[in-house]
Amino acid sequence: MSMTPAEAAGKDLLAKAEKEKRTKPAMDTFKHYVLGPLVAFILFVALWQVVPALLGMPHYIFPKPTDVVSAAVSDGALLWEAVQITVLESVIGFLLSAVIGIVVSITLASSKIIERSIYPYAIILQTLPVVAVAPIIVIWFGAGFNSIVVVSFLIGFFPVISNTLMGLNSVDKEKDDLFSLYNASKWQKMWKLRLPSAMPFIMAGLKVSCTLSIVGAIVGEYVAGVGGGEGGLGYAITVSAIQVNTAFIFACAIAGAMLGITFYLMISLLSNKILGSWHESAMKK
Repeated sequence: MSMTPAEAAGKDLLAKAEKEKRTKPAMDTFKHYVLGPLVAFILFVALWQVVPALLGMPHYIFPKPTDVVSAAVSDGALLWEAVQITVLESVIGFLLSAVIGIVVSITLASSKIIERSIYPYAIILQTLPVVAVAPIIVIWFGAGFNSIVVVSFLIGFFPVISNTLMGLNSVDKEKDDLFSLYNASKWQKMWKLRLPSAMPFIMAGLKVSCTLSIVGAIVGEYVAGVGGGEGGLGYAITVSAIQVNTAFIFACAIAGAMLGITFYLMISLLSNKILGSWHESAMKK
């Protein structure tokens, strides 16, 4: 049975509306989350390219983006090797920070006496300048990989313990009273109430720690990673500074920033997977 012209027109309108409905979310996402940063990035790179040329600044003082790209391409093998070493150091330092920080936080939260006795020393450890304790770290662990991992761990440790402890101590009182009403033990409360409730705080701490682990690895390579013939981004920056290879220093710095962004996005993805079904901070609007 053939359709009337009115029915055919109505079907076409419905198909068009359905197509627009499918494409609109993608366009909204692009406009709200991609377009603004993309325009800002293009303007920033354009200004960076033009300003040094207008001021007549030599490339060894303030290199243009084209100089940075050229240096990254010409010394790509060296840059890639440095990135790999820094990634390995950062991942190990971050994992140590996450595991030890969460375990220490659970221990502190289990007893107010333990928390009041030990937590101040965690704060003191955070306030110590890395450069001041680096010689001791080198003496204890030797120059190179082990010392760099320790520095990365020390810098990324405090955000995990601080956020996790805050989350463990911020349990809803009504839920805590309900567990007490059912005669739950202290450790039952810890594993079934306090730790799940602290998950948003833990993930927030991990997001900070994962980026700081990159900073810690690069700083560790400055102060403890110059031994041996190979090194990460910090070592490459040190050598490039001696050679006045400013463009490659910029390339190493940008590589470190991209590593930090990548680490953060990976932890954010993990956070959304864990919290997405029940916590407001990660639920899709």
